Amino acid sequence: MPPVLSRSRQLFCLLATSSVALSACGGDKPKDQAAGGAAAPAQASGVALTGAGATFPNPIYTKWFDTYAKATGVRINYQSIGSGGGIRQFTEGTVDFGATDGPMSTEQMGAVKNDVLHVPTVLGADVLTYNLPAIGSSKLVLDGDAIAGIFLGRITKWNDPKLVALNSGLKLPNTDIIVVHRSDGSGTTSNFTKYLHAAAKDVWKLGSGDTVKWPTDTQGGEKNTGVATLIKNGDGTIGYVDLSDAKASGLKFASIKNKEGRFVAPTLDGAKAALAGATVKDDVSYDPLNAAGADSYPITSPTYLIVRTKYDDAKKAEAVKGFITYLLGDGTKLAEEVNFAPLPDTLKTRALAQLDKITS
Repeated sequence: MPPVLSRSRQLFCLLATSSVALSACGGDKPKDQAAGGAAAPAQASGVALTGAGATFPNPIYTKWFDTYAKATGVRINYQSIGSGGGIRQFTEGTVDFGATDGPMSTEQMGAVKNDVLHVPTVLGADVLTYNLPAIGSSKLVLDGDAIAGIFLGRITKWNDPKLVALNSGLKLPNTDIIVVHRSDGSGTTSNFTKYLHAAAKDVWKLGSGDTVKWPTDTQGGEKNTGVATLIKNGDGTIGYVDLSDAKASGLKFASIKNKEGRFVAPTLDGAKAALAGATVKDDVSYDPLNAAGADSYPITSPTYLIVRTKYDDAKKAEAVKGFITYLLGDGTKLAEEVNFAPLPDTLKTRALAQLDKITS
């Protein structure tokens, strides 16, 4: 009796050439194995997909798409342009899939030709990163009210009494705070401002969204990498970026007071704890911001791929299902290498079940 194939192996076989299928679908594991566990075929399938959107997960998406292309021949061209741009291009039908750090609104989904599925992929930490040489290797601690005051322009000096009280024993300098934020439409901004709305509702006054009207004396950087660069090059700067880009840029980041009153550093374990304290909705979206739990990191962000339920091209429909099956299967082994937390098995199972709705 032939061996029972896993779902991901079946989809690899659909995408591979017949000669590859004979080797990949047999009982023996191919000798040539790509990173992340995907079997590498002898030649490309010729299928190409285009996507655009969130910069927050770009480090893991770059790794995933490159690994999957080498393994299957399915070429995936992903443009990291921000969640707002990804939703726009997906709605206009110029890309096969989009990516966003916050679910599309009901109004946005209504503008898409076919029904939309949100597929969660990884979760990660948005960090408050800063450049403050005066404190040396010491690290800041912040709470929601202090962060809101800084980004509203109400706390303008590093030795403000509020910051001094939070950082007992730390000699903060009497220098200006330079605020850096995203200049483009960003899911990272959306999640950061949603956190402030939840954690500092009596202080925060700018609302939430992909863009907000920042004070005029702040600086804007394009993409997470742009914000990280401005912070790294400016003394007294502070801004918000994803943990992966903060670490890649060699930046320091603050511990943040969570809902339980504990100061928690941004870590993958902290992100996982936040998801454990969040409610997953029927459409598999969830909100881990300011989630309950003693170990929860409060500015934990989800991120999603957005796909259609119907594609005109049958090969593209199968390719979309194939690469999502990979990244929620063997691909999860790569996530922590670039500082993202994989989803728990229960959520991955629910996310994969959505793929049955994709037709051509």
